[in-house]
Amino acid sequence: MISDSIKELVEKSSVIRAMFEEGASLAKKYGPEHVYDFSLGNPNVEAPASVNESIKNILDSEKSTHIHGYMNNAGFPAVREKIAESLNKKYATTFSQDNIIMSVGAAGGMNSILKAILDPGDEVVVFAPFFGEYTSYVSNFGGKLVTVPPNPPEFKPDAEALSKVLTKKTKAVIINNPNNPTGVVYSEDDIKRLCVVLSDKAKEYGTDIALISDEPYRELVYDGGEVPFLTKYYPDTFICYSYSKSLSLPGERIGYIVIPDEMSESEKVRSAVTVATRILGFVNAPSLMQLAVAENVDAEVNVAAYDKNRKALYDGLTGLGFECVKPEGAFYLFLKSPIDDDKTFCDMAKNENILLVPGSAFGCSGYVRIAYCVAYETIINSMEGFKKLASTFGLS
Repeated sequence: MISDSIKELVEKSSVIRAMFEEGASLAKKYGPEHVYDFSLGNPNVEAPASVNESIKNILDSEKSTHIHGYMNNAGFPAVREKIAESLNKKYATTFSQDNIIMSVGAAGGMNSILKAILDPGDEVVVFAPFFGEYTSYVSNFGGKLVTVPPNPPEFKPDAEALSKVLTKKTKAVIINNPNNPTGVVYSEDDIKRLCVVLSDKAKEYGTDIALISDEPYRELVYDGGEVPFLTKYYPDTFICYSYSKSLSLPGERIGYIVIPDEMSESEKVRSAVTVATRILGFVNAPSLMQLAVAENVDAEVNVAAYDKNRKALYDGLTGLGFECVKPEGAFYLFLKSPIDDDKTFCDMAKNENILLVPGSAFGCSGYVRIAYCVAYETIINSMEGFKKLASTFGLS
């Protein structure tokens, strides 16, 4: 009954989700307080109280009978205008509602973009390590994923390596900043170098190369760091944003796409992405959540809670002799496995009821991802298990 292509995807089903399901099973067996599940980027920090209040007030309003209906596939105009105004205030941009398309999270937004721009055989470039679902998103529309090899130990994007993989078939480059799984933040200089390469290659080949910036972690930065807003550096940039992490709303599937006026054929592109949103079956982003986020566009994420976890995890692991890059953003730590086989190391960690995701799931073997968007106590209590692992490999 099912297609051959989906059979392959089922067999290669998300390692992250598999670990998450296993964590639920272990929690039933040993009790949740004895299982240290660092597998899924599911925020432990509660959504701001203002979000819940907004939802209640919207539902209690006189207009509540109209909030559940259809609207323009791009989303409510007033909501898009509020988001545009917020971005203009934060980043000195000049967007209007026409530059914003509401999306079913960043994932839905990315699929709408790729549907709008890809023809079969087109290439999409990513930097390893990368969010594994990009492979599926690109293949959904007959595209081919091309990987720039990882650049450890800093894991900064390598502009020279990018230049070597770009071809006449390259339709887009995806970056994720702050990065999942490394927690690295790409600086303004990093971005400028990439954009020079993209501009030069687009001119050389006489093609348009889109830059797709996946930004669900944009507000999660530490130690005074900043995330460059990419439309300022490269005109053919799509911004994919999600409120899943900034407002702790991963299950609500709400986000937006930015398409700047400076983009090549911007009006046609906006129309194409809007149509793609409909024909992919999203139709439009969830109406209630559009209205709710519009009232909370400037709500602040509890960065301090994640920072506390970050410091405890980083200090604890490096104190035991493990090697890792100190995260600058997001809520992930990318740990170097003491052995080459990262999957075997994850299995060994599982014996201590510690659930990690192998770096090979992100195109970078020899590392493991630790999602520290968990209770602080989970990190502290997991250290005994990590200590046993460190002892096994003679770390100090």
